[in-house]
Amino acid sequence: DGTEILSIMFEMKNEMETTATKHKNEHFFAELDKDRREKKCEYAILVSMLEQDSDLYNTGIVDVSYRYEKMFVIRPQFFIQMISILRSTSVNALKYKQEAEMAKLQNLDVTNFKNHLEDFKEDFDKSRGLANDRFNDAIKDIDKTIEKLLLIKTNLLKTEKHLTEAQNKLDDLTINSLTKNNPTMKKMFDELSDEQSNQAMLTGTAKN
Repeated sequence: DGTEILSIMFEMKNEMETTATKHKNEHFFAELDKDRREKKCEYAILVSMLEQDSDLYNTGIVDVSYRYEKMFVIRPQFFIQMISILRSTSVNALKYKQEAEMAKLQNLDVTNFKNHLEDFKEDFDKSRGLANDRFNDAIKDIDKTIEKLLLIKTNLLKTEKHLTEAQNKLDDLTINSLTKNNPTMKKMFDELSDEQSNQAMLTGTAKN
């Protein structure tokens, strides 16, 4: 139905035994990976006769995807086996590819959906950020108001203390305390007191 099942970029490498300078398989990994990407192939396979004494490459299929994505190194005798393994894997994944193609045919624009979703998330994050800023500002204003009220409370308590002290001083205020260090005032208050006493005595006599 036009759905691609499998694509592989192959590169074959051989070397004469009489060659003076021996190459290593890893010398060709980067170029093979570049070719795979340019041709938009899913897998890259180096079919190599290089490093014939290597136990690693002689044991079978070597996965080098830890260095280059979806890349394998094999000997020629594993060529058909490698294709069969990758084909089986791709056939199992075909169902999902077909479903993806069906989604496209049904005008399900996944890209636009993702973009709309990202836009929504971005707008939501902005709104949440603004709301959070306003919340923080409100908390700061409340804290400032509380500080002002506490200051007012402290001043009122100080005022009450001062009034209490003033009342106590007023209660302690007597003529003796006022005239203690003022002989003139003391004399005047004493004379006034004597005069009041005399008047009281005269009033008592008159009544008798």
